[in-house]
Amino acid sequence: MTTLTVSGRVAQVLSSYLSDVFGVMGNGNVYFLDAAEKLGLRFSPVRHEGAAIAAADAYYRTSGRLAAGTTTYGPGYTNALTALAEAVQAQIPVVLVTGDAPSSGARPQDVDQAAIAAGLGAATFTVTRDAAGSITQQAVEYALTKRTAVVIAIPYDLAALEATDEELPAPLAPAVSDDVDGGLGQVARLLAGAKRPLILAGRGAHLAGAGPELRELADRLGALTAGTALALNLLKGEGYLGVAGGFGTDTAAGLMGEADVVLVAGASLSPFTMRFGHLLGPDSTVIQIDAALQPTHPRVDTFVSADVKSAAGQLLGMLEGGASADARSEAWRAEARRRLAEGPGHQAGSAETPDGRLDPRSLATALDAVLPERRTVVQDGGHFVGWAPMYWHIPRPQDLVMVGTAFQAIGLGLASAVGAARAVEDGRTLVLASGDGGFLMGLSDLESLIGAASSAVVVIYNDAAYGAEIHQYGSQGLTEKPMLIPEVDFSGIARALGAESAIIRSLADLSALTDWIDAGSRGTFVADCRITSSVRAPWLSEWMAAKQEAKAAVAG
Repeated sequence: MTTLTVSGRVAQVLSSYLSDVFGVMGNGNVYFLDAAEKLGLRFSPVRHEGAAIAAADAYYRTSGRLAAGTTTYGPGYTNALTALAEAVQAQIPVVLVTGDAPSSGARPQDVDQAAIAAGLGAATFTVTRDAAGSITQQAVEYALTKRTAVVIAIPYDLAALEATDEELPAPLAPAVSDDVDGGLGQVARLLAGAKRPLILAGRGAHLAGAGPELRELADRLGALTAGTALALNLLKGEGYLGVAGGFGTDTAAGLMGEADVVLVAGASLSPFTMRFGHLLGPDSTVIQIDAALQPTHPRVDTFVSADVKSAAGQLLGMLEGGASADARSEAWRAEARRRLAEGPGHQAGSAETPDGRLDPRSLATALDAVLPERRTVVQDGGHFVGWAPMYWHIPRPQDLVMVGTAFQAIGLGLASAVGAARAVEDGRTLVLASGDGGFLMGLSDLESLIGAASSAVVVIYNDAAYGAEIHQYGSQGLTEKPMLIPEVDFSGIARALGAESAIIRSLADLSALTDWIDAGSRGTFVADCRITSSVRAPWLSEWMAAKQEAKAAVAG
């Protein structure tokens, strides 16, 4: 085996799992980055260490392929913590390669990085000279099998030392859990007896590749289908209701609430998906099939721990030759078609607002008509978070990357766009949706995105405020001064960094974006959209109402 340094051995093992590394160079990772380059790994520099993990996270969400972020020790490491916490909370496999205190003992400036990571729920794997390769492999396999973020720590005094040769085992094949307890038989009986079945798919179903089986199962049963925001359009077809939760329409939610048997496939049933307890009817029988070991919501009546794709295939076999569901449930699908056609959809927005700024709903509708059809959307957290899944065409589940929602963070959008830009295939346009507050937090990595993207559109919902706080707390009479942001000319900043840009004050101003797209949509275009803060998103109204209900229940 070729003689390598400890850093080189780490890079060598990683090269068998991944091809892309994002990060900022420093004393603690310079030897690793040197080795990574020599091994042919593609390094995408970012300008803030928080972007290293956020970019690697979004790379995985977009492509399904592992990537690594890298920082130096100390402040470089602590700068990455918010993105690390988001990856842990969102169950995204990602690897952070970082420097660490010397193996001989901490220096005055060192902090206990492993303890910090443990507090976030991330395991740390500290390499040694004798086992740099095997420890790195163990870390990566842990990340992939547990669907989580891990830290590979390289002690400062070992980074450039020669590593001991090792014989490493072959990478582990992913385990697939099947129906070992007969639970699928009960599921098949419940589905076969349903009169108004609903199949709700989540990100777990998408990651398992279970879309075809679940769509066939829905057609066999005559079921209606829906998806979480992270499985948008996975089950699109006859009977598709769209998004379950606050991003969906009230008409679709009403139909979901009438389902008598609900099969939840690879979805955790978060409060947002469940409309804070109001999505499903009280008499619905809820079945959950998930790779988790136990139910993720108290509404689940029957739970099967299994690979969703395998389980759906087995259910199809169990239902083979049974009575056709067409006669029984065609009325259910016909009723859904009628009500979806007649019922109210998403509000179109207004041409005029109290402050004269753009209505974000009409802006979103206009943008959907302008943006390239082949698009991958990344969006930061914030009040605007629902406009893309509500109003934009999202071709595939992996084409909507929602960052910050798991950890309730803003400011990760630009960094995540860097990773997604490296992951999207040629011919697709990356679209980043961000608020002005979050965009300012990650502003340094606008330069990184301009350097990484072959075709990107940045849409800034610029309301000169932290919009969610304006609606939640300003509406209660609390002072709005800390919630306001001076008007920023993002268009001017973007041009200074090498992007094309325009300020969008009216829908007619979108002609500048149209011209850029017609010219080939190469490079990065920043649309600084001046929106009103007078329009409250439906999902936020729903959340605020749920909080009030909870307070009233406690007070009562």
